[in-house]
Amino acid sequence: MSPIQTTKRQECEVYSRVSGYLRPVKQWNDAKQAEFFDRKTFKIS
Repeated sequence: MSPIQTTKRQECEVYSRVSGYLRPVKQWNDAKQAEFFDRKTFKIS
């Protein structure tokens, strides 16, 4: 990556639904986070 691409990057906070409400994935326990990264997403049109 060029220096411009790396300097303009910014970490974003990902929210997803757990136990019926939206919450930042970083605040989930380790087991739920591992499950989140194993999930498959589907595009419904």
